[in-house]
Amino acid sequence: MAELLTSQRCDVLLNATDPRFVMPLFRAALAAGKHYLDMAMSLSQPHPVEPYRQTGVKLGDEQFELAGEWEKRDRLALAGMGVEPGLSDVFARYAADKLFSEINEIGIRDGANLVVDGYEFAPTFSIWTTIEECLNPPVIWERGTGWHTTPPFSEPEVFYFPAGIGHVECVNVEHEEVLLIPRWIDAQRVTFKYGLGAEFIDVLQALHKTGLDSTEPVQVGDARVSPRDVVAAALPDPATLGDRMHGLTCAGTWVTGTGTDGRPREVYLYHVVDNAWSMAEYGSQAVVWQTAVNPVVALELMDAGTWSGAGVLGPEALPPDPFLDLLTDYGSPWAMEERAPASR
Repeated sequence: MAELLTSQRCDVLLNATDPRFVMPLFRAALAAGKHYLDMAMSLSQPHPVEPYRQTGVKLGDEQFELAGEWEKRDRLALAGMGVEPGLSDVFARYAADKLFSEINEIGIRDGANLVVDGYEFAPTFSIWTTIEECLNPPVIWERGTGWHTTPPFSEPEVFYFPAGIGHVECVNVEHEEVLLIPRWIDAQRVTFKYGLGAEFIDVLQALHKTGLDSTEPVQVGDARVSPRDVVAAALPDPATLGDRMHGLTCAGTWVTGTGTDGRPREVYLYHVVDNAWSMAEYGSQAVVWQTAVNPVVALELMDAGTWSGAGVLGPEALPPDPFLDLLTDYGSPWAMEERAPASR
C-alpha cells in the first residue's frame, strides 16, 4: 500500500475497510508520507483481570501511540470520521463552541425504526463490527476518574428520537467517541448508547455464550475458520438490504450543562436519513449512506485546506461550522432539538 500511494502520487488514504486493517493501512500512509482518514479506529483489548471495571488497550490507543511520528512528518491522520464516530464528534465540538459554557454530559445516542422485510435477523451494519462493539466492555469517561468500563448492555435508558422514530431503549456500547471527545472537549461525563432492542441483545448474547463471536480460528473438518467470520458469511450483506428496508435511522449527540446565558440547557443535535430517500437518490441503504457521506465532506475540507493539522486528530479537534455547512449543501441537513433540562 505504501508503494501504491507513492507510485500513484496520492495525497490521502481513505480507509473504509474492516477495523482489523486499520493499523496496517495507518502505518502504510505514515510510511509513504500521506494524509490518512478512517471511519473506525484501532481495536481494543479488554483488561486481562478486571474487564468490566478497568480499560485494557482502548480503541485508538495504537494510533495515538504514533501521533508524534505523524507530527514529525507534518501529516494529518484524521481518525474516526464516519457518522459515529465522526459527525457525532463534530456535533460535540459545535455544542462546546456555540451552545454551552459548561458541559455536564455528552452522550452519543443512536436509534432507528428500520425494518428489513424477509429476514428474522438482519443487521443493517457489519455484524463483525457490531459484535466487536456490543460484546466488548463499554467505556465511560468521567472527570476525576477518567476512562472505566462496565458490563455489556449496562445502564439501559429510554431515549426519545425525533422524526417519528420515538422512544427507544438504549444501552452502553463500546465506541470511539468516548475515547476521542474527552481529549479535546471538557465535559464531566461522556457516554455512548445504542438502541439495540431486546431481540438483538438476545442474539448477541447467544453468539457469545456459544463462542460464535470468537475471532480465533477453530478446526472444522480440513479447514480452520473464525466463528465470527462464519456468522458474517451466513447473514445477508448489509449493503444489499436497501430494497428490503424501510424506516429511518438517527445518529446524534445529546448534551447537557450550562448554556452560554448561564441557565441549564439540554439539546440533541442529530442527523436523520430515510431509507426510501437514500435508495431513491443514491441506491444505497440509509445506514451505509449516512456513514459514507461524512468522510466525503471531510476529504473536501482537507483538500481545500479548511481542515488541516498534523498528528493524530479526531473530528472534534477541528472547526465544526465548515463541515456542517458542507453537509447541508450535500442535501443532507442536520438539526437540533432543545429539550427541557433533566426531562429524560
